[in-house]
Amino acid sequence: MEKKVTKIGVLTSGGDAPGMNAAIRAVVRTGIYHGLEVFGIMRGYSGMIENDIIPMHSRSVANIIQRGGTILKTARCKEFFEYEGRKKAHANLKKLGINGLVIIGGDGSFRGAHKFSNEFDIPCIGLPGTIDKDIAGTDFTIGFDTAVNTAVEAIDKIRDTADAHDRLFIIEVMGRDAGYIALHSGIATGAENILIPERKTDVEELVGSLLEKERRKKLVNLVVVAEGDGFGGADEVAKIIKDRLPAADVRVCVLGHIQRGGSPSCMDRLIASRMGYAAVECLIAGTDNVMVGIMNNRMHYTPLEKAVKAKQKISDDWLRIVKILAS
Repeated sequence: MEKKVTKIGVLTSGGDAPGMNAAIRAVVRTGIYHGLEVFGIMRGYSGMIENDIIPMHSRSVANIIQRGGTILKTARCKEFFEYEGRKKAHANLKKLGINGLVIIGGDGSFRGAHKFSNEFDIPCIGLPGTIDKDIAGTDFTIGFDTAVNTAVEAIDKIRDTADAHDRLFIIEVMGRDAGYIALHSGIATGAENILIPERKTDVEELVGSLLEKERRKKLVNLVVVAEGDGFGGADEVAKIIKDRLPAADVRVCVLGHIQRGGSPSCMDRLIASRMGYAAVECLIAGTDNVMVGIMNNRMHYTPLEKAVKAKQKISDDWLRIVKILAS
């Protein structure tokens, strides 16, 4: 006979992302609506191991939907990689009677959840909370839209000073393994070149395009670089360009963690709320070990095991659009 979920825990794990609080709010209030007891697990899997677990009520999540970060805090937990750490975490959940989990995080968080669920028979539902949008099975991840809009706003301001001084700006955005922030923000700001980890950068092509634009007297140039591109970020790209084009007035701007913070956009609040609601519905219905996503504006459920293996891929169409629009 299938065990009925009566008490659920919610945690945020890995890097923070705008919209995580909206997801927490949705999980807590949907759970309470259905008569479940809801617990907040502090600092991700670390809090589970250290028994830093608190009861959540409807008022616990009041006035948080507009806040960035996560009220539950987040951490990366090495101890959870080991069986003994997971065993300790399970013992703490068992004491409280928690028999269902919602994990808001990225693929590393889902890997831990999948293993934990299989070892201790606790149903887990994953919500994709990462600014990188690098998880397959959903069109958008919680935090991506806000991060891109933050990057666009910053790059627009940089363009003003680039125009005033006829400078070439190399702008680094986040994305160690995925180039979606660079791709979207670069297209939206009219960048001349966009360098991403998914595509090997041709140095000759990059230098040639800058020379050709110089011949056309196009003096304002923006190159948007994902931190994980083949050269190792904006500083390395700038060195190559300075070596090849010594007359160019090159500046580097690394946007960094500004992209993680700030009030979540309307879109991030909406998808986080929909996903949080759906996660609780899944647990009640007896569905477990899935990631809740949204594809073509409909809820989409991907097995956790598949979600951690498959990466969201950038199509060649996007790269063609970049090349044509920047010409």
